[in-house]
Amino acid sequence: MSNFKTVYIYAPHAKEREAVKPELETLFNRLNIEIVDDKRTADIVASIGGDGAFLKAVRDVNFRDDCVYLGIATANKTHFYADFHVNHLNELEDAFLKDNFDPRRYPIIEVRVNDNQPVYCLNEFTIRSSIIKTIRMDLYINNFLFEHFMGDGIVVSTPTGSTGYNKSLGGAVVDPLIHAIQVTELASVNSNTHRTLGTSFLLQKERPLTLLIDKSVDYYPILALDNEALGVTNTDKIEIKVSDKFIRTLRLENNTFWHKTKRNFLQE
Repeated sequence: MSNFKTVYIYAPHAKEREAVKPELETLFNRLNIEIVDDKRTADIVASIGGDGAFLKAVRDVNFRDDCVYLGIATANKTHFYADFHVNHLNELEDAFLKDNFDPRRYPIIEVRVNDNQPVYCLNEFTIRSSIIKTIRMDLYINNFLFEHFMGDGIVVSTPTGSTGYNKSLGGAVVDPLIHAIQVTELASVNSNTHRTLGTSFLLQKERPLTLLIDKSVDYYPILALDNEALGVTNTDKIEIKVSDKFIRTLRLENNTFWHKTKRNFLQE
């Protein structure tokens, strides 16, 4: 049996929390795992809800890399991060008893705005103008000026985030074992006077991306980390890279990222 001693339960919706909490308390008591309120030291961080709740749970505990994350879904639909379901908690108990887990390390993105303290995201970072106007940025790979961008914005995704906003923009789906970021354009302008690559591209850990915002126009850019906005004004420079941190997840064997991708996009 696994050596986990404590679990912190993150349930953003009170109705779901009250409905599920008694059953989870019984389950974890049988497993000799204590439910605790201290999210800073718990061995397991368990989210109740869908992928959105999972993303919020990771952010709520500040992207701890010294614990494992566990997603428990409540809706009857497929998910990428929530491997278990509240209606089938016997599968979760059985996995603990038999130690039938296949832990995975998922890369995360580190974002530094205007030389401030870094912030992190698990799915994607997005920048776009908040006014009805294209935004201009210079894109640097390391210290190399790669392109002058003009368009609605940029999405930078992790491999696990590649199936979300990135995929809807025509980006590639990337295996999470590849620790890289994917850069995808939002409605770029390509003409005789403006030219971008016009396709998404991958950057590995040693190739950070820097965005320098054109300050001749005040675009009031919107910055988003996963499903939350980042409140920053007067944005000049944004540095983005694969973080040294990562998150560890508990999932069932034979339920890889590619199993989930098939269920979400290829099965009716």
